[in-house]
Amino acid sequence: MNTIYALSTAPGRAGVAVIRISGEAVRAAVAALTGEEQVRPREALLRRFRDPETRAPLDRGLLLFFEGPASFTGEDVAELHIHGGRAVVASVLRALSALPGLRAAEPGEFTRRAFENGKLDLTAVEGLADLIDAETEAQRVQALRQMEGALGALYEGWRARLIRALAYAEAEIDFPDEEVPGGLLARLGPEIAALASEIAVHLDDGRKGERLRDGIEVAIVGPPNAGKSSLLNRLAGREPAIVSDEAGTTRDVLEVRLDLGGVPVTLADTAGLRDAAGSIEREGVRRALARAEAADLRLVLVAPGAQGKMEGDFSLARPGDIRVVNKLDLDVAVRDGAIGISALTGAGLDRLEAALRERVGLAYEAQEHPLITRARHREGLADCTASLGRAGAALQAGREAELVAEDLRLAARALGRITGRVDVEDLLDVIFRDFCIGK
Repeated sequence: MNTIYALSTAPGRAGVAVIRISGEAVRAAVAALTGEEQVRPREALLRRFRDPETRAPLDRGLLLFFEGPASFTGEDVAELHIHGGRAVVASVLRALSALPGLRAAEPGEFTRRAFENGKLDLTAVEGLADLIDAETEAQRVQALRQMEGALGALYEGWRARLIRALAYAEAEIDFPDEEVPGGLLARLGPEIAALASEIAVHLDDGRKGERLRDGIEVAIVGPPNAGKSSLLNRLAGREPAIVSDEAGTTRDVLEVRLDLGGVPVTLADTAGLRDAAGSIEREGVRRALARAEAADLRLVLVAPGAQGKMEGDFSLARPGDIRVVNKLDLDVAVRDGAIGISALTGAGLDRLEAALRERVGLAYEAQEHPLITRARHREGLADCTASLGRAGAALQAGREAELVAEDLRLAARALGRITGRVDVEDLLDVIFRDFCIGK
């Protein structure tokens, strides 16, 4: 297997940059750069790095060596902690490219080698990707827990129980006339029922893990001049939206990313809903309606117009949406279970933010079990549950042990696909495709 190298920190000007090397030729590469044949593992060593051909100095920094298999990838790994200037990084990478047996890593190749060498399972790999992309504290906690193996351990525990049950079923098949404990199949009923129940509870999580990972989309909808843009600015704590008394100022959907109780929220300001006069505004209204339909949650905003008459109503609101009456500073009446606010003065914003957190319902709390974070996990668990259901039905009907065993085998395989124990060839390219180079 080739020895690979890559810049593992973000490209660009920085105080420190880290270049990682992994593979059989790591020791030779370190010797070529430092002149040292023997390097003590797991110790930070201050060294001068030189061009292997000209021996001209490249930089002075820290060298760390991790001897396989006790490393991230399971291979020999070296890290060069150098100064983060573009010229310094380029010169070291150029020197590495000239060494025999070394090549630049592909995106995610370090992590892929960690998986292939048994250092991580697929759920831990996905947790690492989520940790790199985490924007909020709740995302960080969930991703770190998954990366450290909590989700994989749960699924592998269920899989081990299935394999044990499968062994009982196969004993009935392989040794029908031997002296083995009788009624082995009869013992499987309670275990199959217990596993199916535990997985069903795990699946019935309201998709909290996936929503926490992907974030929530909240659309602000209502008539023109209701104060949607002003509300967006208030919630964002800055002024991304232009605010004007002129109706129809917002023509397109404007998005702001927020951290709401640890949950990433995309807040969308939409065009005012009315019978538009021009083609551009009509397109804005169309996009507003489409965004409102697709949003996880909507803030349906109404407010008194220039004549004091309430513009708009709450007919667009779905169950669970938040009804908001703006311009509380004008002493408007608040009805229909709405929350009164003033985007001008900030009055009532604390109540609205509390209602948003409650509706989002994902402020992170410690869970007894880790949450499902991806659709492929859910699909695998659903396949496992279906196979368990068939196995349980076959047991109750007194059908052949071969049928029970086959469904138990399929159930175990479904869990193995999630962690990467089986049938992973078609998944690897998809999972590692979006990783950063050097990770």
